[in-house]
Amino acid sequence: MNPLVLYRLPIFAFVLCITIQGTVSGQTLAGIDVLVKNQFVNLTGRRVGLITNQTGVNAAGESTVTLLADADNVDLVALFSPEHGFAGQLDQSEISDSEDQSTGIKIHSLYGKTRVPTKEMVHGIDTLVFDIQDIGTRFYTYISTMGGAMRAASKYGLRFVVLDRPNPINGVTVSGPVLDAGGESFVGYHTLAVRHGMTTGELAEMFRSEWDIDIELEIIPMQNWNPKLMFDSTGRLWVNPSPNMRCLTQAILYPGVGLLETTNLSVGRGTDTPFEVLGAPWIHPTKFAQALNQKNLPGVVFVPVKFQPDSSKYEGEICGGVNIVITNRDRFDATDCGWLLARTLRVMYEKEWETQSLNRLLVDEVTKNAILATQSVDSIKSGYAKELQEFRQRREAFLLYPR
Repeated sequence: MNPLVLYRLPIFAFVLCITIQGTVSGQTLAGIDVLVKNQFVNLTGRRVGLITNQTGVNAAGESTVTLLADADNVDLVALFSPEHGFAGQLDQSEISDSEDQSTGIKIHSLYGKTRVPTKEMVHGIDTLVFDIQDIGTRFYTYISTMGGAMRAASKYGLRFVVLDRPNPINGVTVSGPVLDAGGESFVGYHTLAVRHGMTTGELAEMFRSEWDIDIELEIIPMQNWNPKLMFDSTGRLWVNPSPNMRCLTQAILYPGVGLLETTNLSVGRGTDTPFEVLGAPWIHPTKFAQALNQKNLPGVVFVPVKFQPDSSKYEGEICGGVNIVITNRDRFDATDCGWLLARTLRVMYEKEWETQSLNRLLVDEVTKNAILATQSVDSIKSGYAKELQEFRQRREAFLLYPR
């Protein structure tokens, strides 16, 4: 198939996802595995509300819901689900409450009429437990759900327990600007760098301290996790965290490509390879790819393609653009890639590229203005270098695993 005719290659996407695998050095035990190993002692006698989705599984792929429901010393009272729903298959603006078919327990949606647990929802509960796989990017909303639930736990006098999980794109690399104070929202819960390099447990500690949340917080830490390595070193089953996050490659690309999806670009939603392609009907793929490749950004090449989303933005339309191929993930920086894409779009398609909503996920006026002024990637990075270094220093106090 000519890649300039139509880009719908699920086999290629699969190959791309497996060619960057790392070395497995023994299976990582997530918080749920440690909890089971310790015979649920941390939850003994507790009436639990579990915040989870399809990613809440142990090393054997067994659901945290089932494990807690079957534990003799734990009373699982209620379930709570985040964006994309309990099964992680919905991509819609509001999700209703439902019921878990296996246990008959009600599932309260935290992505419906409310995004935080209400007094009625937590009736009969004394402990909220959080067990969801994050992907290491500030604007991925599961950590916002966690933060909101922590505030609710403080309000209603509940204990809060986080079953920690790996940061799939490693716990060392920190990049991108820090969210402007005052710009917090559900897609930017706290003043974090775009790629924060923290686990959910570490973030919970930061939220409690920096937001002064009065709460009894306990983190069930992982065992045998190397923060320097990515998810493919953990030996754990990959479960798609959301409908358009289907492999590790896409998670690695997301901090850069995802920043641009609030503008009039397709980032591949509605194709077989979301976040691995970027384009629009008004982009000339070959010229765009040539301009990007001329900058020799480390660890990546841009392949000119045309693709047709079958849903989401530009549904049914042919888009010109690029397939973003990571050639060396140790050298690749997703946010640098985002800046190069944005700068090149601004230079080549100033009239076509609509940037009014560029700052919605970025939430950094200095960086936004640098992009609009077509500054170089290095100049864009220099604009937030000081705040990024300050964030690195802030996070040190909350790291639970040796870096």
